[in-house]
Amino acid sequence: MPGIQVVTDSACDLPPELADKLGIRVVPLTIRFGDEELIDRVELSDKEFWDRVVTGPHMPQTAAPSPGAFQAVFSEAADAGMDGVICINLSSKVSATFQAARTAADAVSDRIPIAVVDSLTLTLGLGLLVIESCDLAASSANLDEVVAGVDDAASRVRVFGVVDSLDFLRKGGRIGGASHLMGSLLSIKLVLEVRDGVVEVDSKQRTRTRAVQYLESKVVDSGPLERIALADGRASDAGEVADMLRKVKSAHPLEVSALGPVVGSHTGPGSLGVCFMLARS
Repeated sequence: MPGIQVVTDSACDLPPELADKLGIRVVPLTIRFGDEELIDRVELSDKEFWDRVVTGPHMPQTAAPSPGAFQAVFSEAADAGMDGVICINLSSKVSATFQAARTAADAVSDRIPIAVVDSLTLTLGLGLLVIESCDLAASSANLDEVVAGVDDAASRVRVFGVVDSLDFLRKGGRIGGASHLMGSLLSIKLVLEVRDGVVEVDSKQRTRTRAVQYLESKVVDSGPLERIALADGRASDAGEVADMLRKVKSAHPLEVSALGPVVGSHTGPGSLGVCFMLARS
């Protein structure tokens, strides 16, 4: 039966089995280790990625998909007789992925209506928006209604994180306006926030324990939640944080997933991302 095809990229960090269950098409980014290039989710699993990061000699880098990769997925939706496509991508301020999707949409716009949405967020913040879009599409909403619903949801998404080391963010250039702090704060644990599409410093804490406690307080103090998720970047305390988050009142149960290669390449091992969507006021 025709409907709206939901498309995203592999920065969403949704578990593959959940994406398959919801019918989400995920266009993968490429991960580089030295001279070796691997396609996220196709040639490189989350486990294989983190094993390489922890034991390998190369710090990973990421590359956006080609417009052709998106165009192939959009064309398949047209061939299947879908009514339209919504493609929700990671922040355009940290990746060329959104622009690649826009270019692809323009190339096939005569075959199927396509809305390309800049989420201005990362990891499971993006993932929660994608899940929301699936729920909207399943409710028989048309493409314009799904896009409007996603835009509303995006205004209510918050992403906070703790990293164990700032080396990955510093070398990857993904720390936004906080880059000038790097030299003096290498021994400090920072709580980061995705703010207006870029990574900014929300708080400086002296220990990992305090940083995680601060992260937890941000969730609890935010009030009623619609959705909540935890992205685990090979963090030893992820289980404890997940147990705490399960106690937070939310309209939907906690989603827990590995922090994938796209964002993990810039945060490194030991990172945690807490992503949530505020309830409608």
